[in-house]
Amino acid sequence: MHSEISIWINATTDTLFDLVSDLSRWERALPHYRYVRILRRENGLTHAAMGARRGPVPVFWEALQWADRAAHTIRFRHVRGITRGMEVLWSFEEERGGTRARIQHDLDLAWPIVGRWISDRVIAREFIEPIAGKTLRCFKALAEGGR
Repeated sequence: MHSEISIWINATTDTLFDLVSDLSRWERALPHYRYVRILRRENGLTHAAMGARRGPVPVFWEALQWADRAAHTIRFRHVRGITRGMEVLWSFEEERGGTRARIQHDLDLAWPIVGRWISDRVIAREFIEPIAGKTLRCFKALAEGGR
């Protein structure tokens, strides 16, 4: 499964990188997130337990995060939950006086017969893309001074 969404934001790449890379801010900044708990920080790596909502449905996972300020990228690897093994890449590129914020998700759900169908049609369409889209819109509002 590969999913990619993006949004244009009227802010600098540095501003967005600072907002998104600080996981301790996510719970307050993202109303659809139930919690973000930092489990450990070590050598530029953050291990966090995270929970969000897709409508009334709660979802949870644990992820490792690496942030690369020079490249304006933030990587996550899901290490617990139904999306275990998923690779996530946030990237920020200057565009038209602002920034194009992009999130890519890649998951090979190794379930016999139904894994690909479930990852493409259920996990990506019904959970990843709606949650990631809402996350991008919230960071856009925050970066542009909305809240």
